[in-house]
Amino acid sequence: MAERPEDLNLPNAVITRIIKEALPDGVNISKEARSAISRAASVFVLYATSCANNFAVKGKRKTLNASDVLSAMEEMEFQRFIAPLKESLEVYRREQKGKKEARKDKDKKADSEEQDKSREEENDDDDERMEEEEQNDDEEVDN
Repeated sequence: MAERPEDLNLPNAVITRIIKEALPDGVNISKEARSAISRAASVFVLYATSCANNFAVKGKRKTLNASDVLSAMEEMEFQRFIAPLKESLEVYRREQKGKKEARKDKDKKADSEEQDKSREEENDDDDERMEEEEQNDDEEVDN
């Protein structure tokens, strides 16, 4: 685990960006408030992870999954976050599926291009052999 409690904190840059996105333009936040929000967010993440881990352990698994996190939210009485989390999860899964399909298409296209290139090289080799044979035949006729 972490050597120091500070190692468990979320990155300040990430927290600052989230805070700025949540606040209206022209509203500033003090360094102390930003630090407090950062610590609170870190505690929340650790607590949610611990609760989700309990569900994974009950399921005799070592890997946390999305359903563990959703169950943890319900156990922590954060039901109002469950619907937005499910929506975000669906968006994420669709994006991943799209990326996976794009990768497959790219691989298929690359394989197809490689096969085409190999065929062209084979045809070029055949053409060269035929030319050599024709030259040999012409030389034999001349002799």
